[in-house]
Amino acid sequence: MAGTTVDEGGLVYDVLESTVADAAGEPVPHDLLLQWKGTSKWEAIQGLLRGLGQDPSTAQVDKIFDGFGERLVTAYRETPPQPFPGVPEMFEALRSRGVKVALQTGYSAEIAAAILDGLGWTVGPASDATVDAVVTSDLVAASRPAPYLVFHCMEATGVQDVRRVLVAGDTPNDLGAGTNAGAGFVVGVATGSFTHDQLAGEPHTHLLP
Repeated sequence: MAGTTVDEGGLVYDVLESTVADAAGEPVPHDLLLQWKGTSKWEAIQGLLRGLGQDPSTAQVDKIFDGFGERLVTAYRETPPQPFPGVPEMFEALRSRGVKVALQTGYSAEIAAAILDGLGWTVGPASDATVDAVVTSDLVAASRPAPYLVFHCMEATGVQDVRRVLVAGDTPNDLGAGTNAGAGFVVGVATGSFTHDQLAGEPHTHLLP
């Protein structure tokens, strides 16, 4: 969602970085943060703590994750996310042609729901819904680059042939998940935290500016 279909100005990673830095009592190196963009925010917090040599226990991650969620909701309330130009029209065009559209995200269900509500986006099979399904990282065994978010989107939309699936994302972990899922189309978009050249070094079938 963030960086691909939803423009939130990188707030999620600013909040993630500051929350972990405050808990750890030290700054988060930029290169370390890059490794965890595009994946579950819970898993990202654990990975960042481990990379900093801090306590990565479930109890500690849960505590920091709760604080991260509160900070992010506040940040989004102050600066509401907006769709990237053309995205709602793209959804409508695809769905009018019978293409199923699913959002998959490293957000938890609670945060994703808050963003969708703020955007006025609806989910379901109805013709006037924005998208057909949403799958959040807390619903899968492991987030990107594991392929499970993609597979759950296929389940949610009744799609059986992974070769007919297009996975689009703005991070290397997005492209890794699409590749690991065996998707027929793995599309990188340079609207998020990574440039076209940075994404070019990752597995993909197409790159878009």
